[in-house]
Amino acid sequence: MHKLFSVVRREFVTRVRTRAYLIGTVLGPLLMAALFILPAALQFRDTGPRKVAIADADPSGLGLRLAASLNAATRGRDRKPLYAVQHVPATGRLEAVRDSLLARTGLSRREDAGGLDGVLVVTDTSLATGTVEYLGSNVGSIADMRMLENRVQPVLLRERLQRAGVDSATIASAAQPVTLATRRVAGGKVTAQSGEASFFLAYVMDFVLYLALILYGVQVMTSVVEEKSSRIMEVLVSSLSPFQMMLGKVLGVGAAGLLQIGIWAVAATAVTTYGVQIARVFGADLAPDALGGIPSFTPDLLAVFLLFFVAGFLLYSALYAAVGAMCNSTQETQQASSPVTLLIMAGLISMFALLGEPNGTLARTLSLVPFVAPFVTPIRYALAPLGLGELLLSLASTVAGMLVITWLASRIYRVGILAYGKRPTLPELLRWLRTA
Repeated sequence: MHKLFSVVRREFVTRVRTRAYLIGTVLGPLLMAALFILPAALQFRDTGPRKVAIADADPSGLGLRLAASLNAATRGRDRKPLYAVQHVPATGRLEAVRDSLLARTGLSRREDAGGLDGVLVVTDTSLATGTVEYLGSNVGSIADMRMLENRVQPVLLRERLQRAGVDSATIASAAQPVTLATRRVAGGKVTAQSGEASFFLAYVMDFVLYLALILYGVQVMTSVVEEKSSRIMEVLVSSLSPFQMMLGKVLGVGAAGLLQIGIWAVAATAVTTYGVQIARVFGADLAPDALGGIPSFTPDLLAVFLLFFVAGFLLYSALYAAVGAMCNSTQETQQASSPVTLLIMAGLISMFALLGEPNGTLARTLSLVPFVAPFVTPIRYALAPLGLGELLLSLASTVAGMLVITWLASRIYRVGILAYGKRPTLPELLRWLRTA
């Protein structure tokens, strides 16, 4: 046990003291802050109201009511106007009015000439067809188009109902949105966590596991190859068993990776908690919930996530160690590690097959497959809590898979440390496993 701990400590200290590790630990939160805050800051920065002209060819005054709806739209805590609307009657001369307004949009926009962001074209058939055309320089902005549609659609709906004889009070009552409030049930008790938050947390955890495996699993593989090619292992193996060497590498590099991920997780929590205040420094007037924040979660859900995250991380690290044990150079590992990468991708993709039936036969079967369980079981638990026995069985299969793979990697390594030249073929690899 002391020898194993020595290997773990050596691998851990070697990793955390490198310049690349320290730089990555610092740059990770900075990049995270940039990814969270800058898009929101750029989207919600104070650029003034969108200047929109309405070419109104509808004789009933539909364009005027659309203009009133757009002028009433506000944003931010200060309720600044979202649109500056110019209503231009165009009955009988729609094309001429539209073309004259279009000349003031896009590249032709000039502030001193009353430049426009776009033109909303209302025809005499817009109400019947439900189509209002918008021509502008900002049609590529999904946020702008969604906000515009959210202001236009209720006006057309209200107009149709009024013409059908429905009074205004009934229309206002019917237009109130219906919200489906979902709450997760765990252990027969209703929690404060919504179904959407549960799935979001599970999805994020699976994606973080995927990134961690790609980033740190390769480091385990590279470490094995480098020490094998430098022949340091020929000295170390005289005092340590190959299994101790493999397990020590997996645990040591894994601990360094998990420490860095933990620091990044704390930074992500801080960014989503205080990101709005940071964004306001850049001039962006964000709403308090603009960045979403960290969804609430129950302790049992967090425990399941962490257990399967660590187990899955160690399992795939052992797989990468096995690949490194059979290779002689980092160039060989690029091709040899492809099956491991495909397994990771299969695990990540498989979780989407469980959304419709998280407790079906397929879901239960995948939860017992060591290579897929770290991705599948947290999703299942988030969507429909599992029994303790099923959870422990899934976790045990993952841990057992990690130990078996580490043992196989050590047997490959026992022969591979003295085998140089070409990478072993599959028959040779099987012979190594039998004779080691």
